[in-house]
Amino acid sequence: MHVGLDRLPDLPLLRRIRSARLGVLAHPASVDRELTHIASVLDRLGVRPRLFFGPEHGYGGEAQDMATVLSAVDARSGARVVSLYGERFEDLSPAAEDLAEIDLLLIDLADVGSRYYTFVWTALLALRAAQAAGVHVVLLDRPNPLGGAAESVEGATQAPGFLSFVGLEPVPIRHALTAGELVALFARREGIPLGDVACGLEVVAVEGWRREALAAAWDRPFVLPSPNMPTADTALVYPGGCLLEGTNLSEGRGTTRPFEIVGAPWIDGHDLAARLASTALPGFVARPLTFRPTFQKHAGATCGGVQIHVTDPGAFLPVATYVALVAFARRQRPEQFRFRTERYEYVDTIPAFDLLTGSAAARLAIEAGEDPLAIAMEVSRPDPGWPEVMREAQAASEAARAS
Repeated sequence: MHVGLDRLPDLPLLRRIRSARLGVLAHPASVDRELTHIASVLDRLGVRPRLFFGPEHGYGGEAQDMATVLSAVDARSGARVVSLYGERFEDLSPAAEDLAEIDLLLIDLADVGSRYYTFVWTALLALRAAQAAGVHVVLLDRPNPLGGAAESVEGATQAPGFLSFVGLEPVPIRHALTAGELVALFARREGIPLGDVACGLEVVAVEGWRREALAAAWDRPFVLPSPNMPTADTALVYPGGCLLEGTNLSEGRGTTRPFEIVGAPWIDGHDLAARLASTALPGFVARPLTFRPTFQKHAGATCGGVQIHVTDPGAFLPVATYVALVAFARRQRPEQFRFRTERYEYVDTIPAFDLLTGSAAARLAIEAGEDPLAIAMEVSRPDPGWPEVMREAQAASEAARAS
């Protein structure tokens, strides 16, 4: 399998990149099959970017979630590194004065196949800003670590009024598309030119990827794209585990297995594991444990909870599993459980759990004490029309294919 960056040295496109005033939007997982970072790959090819852009967590990937990242200077090249994750929603898009320094933007961001993961939305915002500034965009695509088969889709698209930076456009929670396919889909719908045309979008597609193949089957290592996405196992649970961000349960940040380990000081892990087992949801075992996060929620406190061990990735339903987990946790200690009401990803008027699930329905059902499994299966149910959207996205990516 060859990702977009692997293919770049052999494409005629490289001649245009060499002659362009180049900007690069990248992060730590922007590496080729030899694990060489895009900055070094370009340097080896005789390409000197004018500036770099970094998404959430920063160009170097050091920042924790929702931490403001400041602009800096790349120590190796001396080029400016412009942060696309600041204190305001407007900070998520490249500024006109930065885009004025370039005429081509190269994007290489690894996604993990879940609507909440913000890098796809950073890429889309960058494309929109570049289009307005007359800057051409080339996106180096990468495979979806959760696979690209329509059968793997989980969760509905968001209800009207629930779009945000954890889902700028209507997309299922687990969408089975690549970043290039998603960005090309919305580019085509917005009338942004596709292919080798002025200030449009080109996509350097992945070659040799079987859409049903998950990251464990790739012929290359999984490189963490953000601080709490260390392994392909993390990516498997993330479409469900991220929902914990909308509650006062620890999602395992501050442990060595984020999103797999969950709980709180007041949770009985044995009871929670038994309740999850009673659902007969497939593909996992919930193992009771105690843990002590070193930072973020419940830092320094001993928590009870479970670790979700995925035993059958093909059958596992992360969204359903974690929605049931949240419902059971609230049933266990309703006086101590709460949904997050603080500002979340630039939104302070809608609860985070609602932004993540895509509507208020699941939260209200959990608060009403409805059956956890019924709630879980309702949130998990995909839109019947999404396979057709997938075909539209793949056709858009093909139309944008770089040569």
